[in-house]
Amino acid sequence: MPALGTGGAFAQTWPTRPISLVIGFAAGSSTDVASRIIAEQVGNILGQRVVVETKPGAASRIAAEAVARAPKDGYTLFVGTVANVINDSLNPGSATFSRDLTPVALFGSTPTILAVPASLPVKSVPELIAYARSKPEGITYGSPGNGTAPHLAGEMFAQLAGVKLTHVPYSGSAQAVTDLLAARLDMMFVPASSALAQVQSGALRALASTGRERTAVAPDLPTVAEAGLPGFDTNIWFGIMAPAGTPEDVVEKLAAATQSAVASEPVKTAFAAQMVDALSGGPKEFREWVAAETRKWEGVIARAGLVKK
Repeated sequence: MPALGTGGAFAQTWPTRPISLVIGFAAGSSTDVASRIIAEQVGNILGQRVVVETKPGAASRIAAEAVARAPKDGYTLFVGTVANVINDSLNPGSATFSRDLTPVALFGSTPTILAVPASLPVKSVPELIAYARSKPEGITYGSPGNGTAPHLAGEMFAQLAGVKLTHVPYSGSAQAVTDLLAARLDMMFVPASSALAQVQSGALRALASTGRERTAVAPDLPTVAEAGLPGFDTNIWFGIMAPAGTPEDVVEKLAAATQSAVASEPVKTAFAAQMVDALSGGPKEFREWVAAETRKWEGVIARAGLVKK
């Protein structure tokens, strides 16, 4: 293999063998589904297979650390998510994500819905805030666990709305949604793929989507910010990253392939079927995205008084 220091010469021939794309969540997760869609099309564009490998554990930190230690040759890549930004913010002493990985390209996000049981007497975000303020003990919300994006979404909501929310952590989303359906929880930030079928059946009521823009999977649903809580913005996003020090020309070539894949009809169709919103942005945009996300979640965590280990 040519020396990596030759930069452009190495990038001209890269890739000459399959590429490994490592994710930090289990097979079948939203990260896995979106990553497999993008990997197939990126592989078609580059002329080499992109093989998705799952290394679940520690909210994706295990996978991030494994890729950070990999050779800086463009053959071992990582799918970064909001979970990694939160990990770094909660555990600044082991900030592998921001320090040891370099952003390549954003490619998608899983929209999240603020949902309540149909029996709860609220039909909008302002009504939910008023309802929470009327309860001296506050209201409850569930999440897949402490330190997860839905947990911190609730912290952000409470801070911006000035209400008391009691967090109820579960060992996964399915158990939390079960209790939301049974009205044992008052509210939850639920992936659209799990929420919308229950909304259509009448078991849950969708109040808003959580991103800065309306989601393509529910375009008539306002965002939380539109619905009465300016500044609220959270989604489960995905982007390809490489070990820090990977040749810049390789990063640029991979970024171009990823952005072409996002714009392709096969990916658009597959994303729509899986309720994934497309995102696009190269190394500069992704780097700025991570910096903004880090500032946001560090602020939420600090104001919530969550212990940094």
